[in-house]
Amino acid sequence: MSNEVKNPVAEGEAIKKTPKKSKANLDVGDLLAHENEDESNAKVESEDSLTSLRLQRSRKRIWADLRDGIDLKALARMDQKAAREEVTSAVEEIARFRNLDLTPTELKQIGKECADDMLGYGPLETLLEEDGIADIMINGPDTVYIEKNGRITKANIEFRDNQHLTTICQRIVGAIGRRVDESSPICDARLPDGSRVNVIIPPLAVDGSCMTIRKFQKEKLTLEKLMDFGSLTPSCAKLIMAIGRCRVNVLVSGGTGSGKTTMLNCLTRYIEPGERIITCEDACELQLQQPHVVRLETRPPNLEGVGEVTMRDLVKNCLRMRPERIIVGEVRGPEAFDLLQAMNTGHDGSMGTVHANNPREALSRMENMIAMGNLSIPIQAVREQIAAAVNVIIQTQRLRDGSRKVTHVSEITGMEGEVVTMQDLFKLDILGEDDDGKLITEQKSTGIRPKFFDNARTYGVEQLVLDAMEEAYDS
Repeated sequence: MSNEVKNPVAEGEAIKKTPKKSKANLDVGDLLAHENEDESNAKVESEDSLTSLRLQRSRKRIWADLRDGIDLKALARMDQKAAREEVTSAVEEIARFRNLDLTPTELKQIGKECADDMLGYGPLETLLEEDGIADIMINGPDTVYIEKNGRITKANIEFRDNQHLTTICQRIVGAIGRRVDESSPICDARLPDGSRVNVIIPPLAVDGSCMTIRKFQKEKLTLEKLMDFGSLTPSCAKLIMAIGRCRVNVLVSGGTGSGKTTMLNCLTRYIEPGERIITCEDACELQLQQPHVVRLETRPPNLEGVGEVTMRDLVKNCLRMRPERIIVGEVRGPEAFDLLQAMNTGHDGSMGTVHANNPREALSRMENMIAMGNLSIPIQAVREQIAAAVNVIIQTQRLRDGSRKVTHVSEITGMEGEVVTMQDLFKLDILGEDDDGKLITEQKSTGIRPKFFDNARTYGVEQLVLDAMEEAYDS
């Protein structure tokens, strides 16, 4: 019996234009036509349901046989390509042995899914391979969202159950020697490509295991690419190039997902190749291009609660490693004081990121983080330390239309009484909104010559600074 839905055009039936009728005036022919259409739609939906059920049963049967029959130790000794071929071959053999009703396309898809589950990160592999995705947010086994081109949408993937999702989470964190379980339900990790991962599982995550992945972009972002995206103007980019080159101490400030790490990576491209750089991060994600780089990473405590190495431990140890620059991936605790000490003791050009909504708030955050260390330092002394150590704050922001912009380039100029003084060198103004909902913005120079201009002259980049200020001011 044929399951095809008949096409009236293919059968040569004439299609006549008829005037529109209200529901009250529908004749018997119209009613019969609507009934036939409803029956056809129901038939197609029923066929789709049966196909889905058939695939689910086949997938479950293959997975059960594969899990019981394949030699996992032998797979572990193979390289990734050979192991995937072995799994795919086993899936095809099981399908033949079980005489499963699968098309070649369906069999290939199930083979890929099984290989992803056994050797990779399961359903996540599809999203990790797709370019353009910035964030993957997993709220539970059947709820996955992605951010792409500034928009958050629901992804068309799901995990079999919460145990499946938890297994993938454990595989990711276990690869870098960390663990996530009921006794330690929160963990930060990274993927082999540098993507940043945060995992939180039950009992803390009430609706099932949750994982957030900040994807590492295969194509490294540069200031030129940020200009193409509209994140900053050419004039502002010139100033940032000069800041990276002339060894001023920089904080990159911004909210979550605003592009702080991207901006920090762009800044580091202008560091001289011969400089010795030491980076400190919770999960290594900086992509420095220089040859003389030492990367350090924090370590959580073990099962006995000992062996933890904090960010502050790393920053303190940096000072004994003859660094020329120290870069802290994210300053969020008492290590802020040690970073300021480093900036004040000959390690010019050191950098870090901090969570704050504007440059002034970034300074307040630094004060609060130093206070977390219970160092009993008077607030006036802390502010003087900040004013002496930090030269520039670059503020990034994710705007309501999803775009990411540099909103301020601000310079710290000193102290007036008990207040740290600063001046804006570049500032972003929001002028309105276009018909597509995109914000209309203007990034302008304030026309103020920066205090670090003499430093720029020492490193031969004073013309970059002058061009940046004049071009923006004249535009």
